[in-house]
Amino acid sequence: MKKYIYILFFSLIVFSCKTDKKANQKLNIVTTTSMITDLVKNVAGDEVNVQGLMGSGVDPHLYKASEGDVSKLSGADIIFYNGLHLEGKLVEIFEKMRNIKTVALSDAIDEKTLIGSEYFASNYDPHIWFNTEYWIQITQFVADKLSEALPEKKDLFQANSAKYIVELKALQTTLKSTIETLPKDKRILVTAHDAFNYFGKAYGFQVRGLQGISTATEAGVQDVQNLSAFIIENKIKAIFIESSVPKRTIEALQAAVNSKDHNVDIGGSLYSDALGTPGTPEGTYIGMFKYNVNTIVNALK
Repeated sequence: MKKYIYILFFSLIVFSCKTDKKANQKLNIVTTTSMITDLVKNVAGDEVNVQGLMGSGVDPHLYKASEGDVSKLSGADIIFYNGLHLEGKLVEIFEKMRNIKTVALSDAIDEKTLIGSEYFASNYDPHIWFNTEYWIQITQFVADKLSEALPEKKDLFQANSAKYIVELKALQTTLKSTIETLPKDKRILVTAHDAFNYFGKAYGFQVRGLQGISTATEAGVQDVQNLSAFIIENKIKAIFIESSVPKRTIEALQAAVNSKDHNVDIGGSLYSDALGTPGTPEGTYIGMFKYNVNTIVNALK
């Protein structure tokens, strides 16, 4: 009799441990770009496991999934991605994983407000993170999706998102204050590719990119010549490289301009399709945006 009681008692302990482990197991969230990784971590806190596929300096337009990425994706409970074809063929991989919930952050945005683009099958510019109003909407969208997945943590997710939205609104005030120090006639931004159209629309900048909206399209000799003529005509003081795009194209543009007796400087490197190094201010969305605006304004003054 004692033997059976012992077996029963041991079985209850094992069952209890398994139940507790399952109850305490965190959701596995996989994100694509570093901007999305930062956002999800701000909203979810420590309540989920977040794994980002793309790190600092990674170009999502040209990204190809590794075996490790496929393993991460297959083990995910939710995949958060940008959408609007930013991630290219990567989306085809996780859309085949029918048992995993996938969430495109671009679904939070009214299509009527998006900027059109002939370079993407969606016909929209995918660089939506450079509109802070969009990012506020997306923050709430992410909080709602996490709340659906973990309803018992809804209050926490909603509180975290509300706190982060306050920080994003403070960011908007800071950016506007900095940009107002730059005369309107100097607000012309020339970069490696057209990642900054939403930024330009929001803050009154004319934006020109050497490679167009996608880095998958190479800039030709005629593109360089046309843009160099534009720079000379508008007496632009500085042009910018991007952290996720090879700098040789902008250096070629600078050489073309300087060969025509108009001096143009490289004003610095901007973060476009990826955040900076983790652990640095630029490794966060807010820090990245402040750095970019300070770099642009200081170079163009």
